[in-house]
Amino acid sequence: MKLSILSFAAFAGLTIASPVALDAHTDRGSYTVSGLGSRKQAVLNAGGSTLDLAIAMLETDNMSTNYVYGDGKAQDAANFGIFKQNWGMLRVCASRVGFKGQSQANWNDGAKLNSDLYADVVARWDCQNYYGYDKWFAGHRNGASGLANPDIADINTYKSVVQ
Repeated sequence: MKLSILSFAAFAGLTIASPVALDAHTDRGSYTVSGLGSRKQAVLNAGGSTLDLAIAMLETDNMSTNYVYGDGKAQDAANFGIFKQNWGMLRVCASRVGFKGQSQANWNDGAKLNSDLYADVVARWDCQNYYGYDKWFAGHRNGASGLANPDIADINTYKSVVQ
């Protein structure tokens, strides 16, 4: 599947002031991501939504978990799955995958999301249902500090791009 600035902008709900000007440069701003279409279908088949697709596409180009373990972080800051969900939130809200109630020390349990797409989607939905839409985005974007201060420009920009 070929991504471009225009197609991503349309997907993300962004307005491009002058698409004609961008058309003159069709050799720029796009690249092919092999297997992206089938990966999107797999997310949808696991119960994901277009919102889930948008979040995952912003985290990695190919919506995979092929990144540094924990996203280079540990304990509550460690991220897992295609959405790069942080352990600090997962251990509070991801009840259907068995994370709710676990301690920070069990952060490696989050690796389950790296190989189980259904668990990843379910955990994201559990946490969004627990925190609510806006607060989930805040915690997802900035962890504990986002949960404590959810209405800052960076969080609002991230949420707007996903939408």
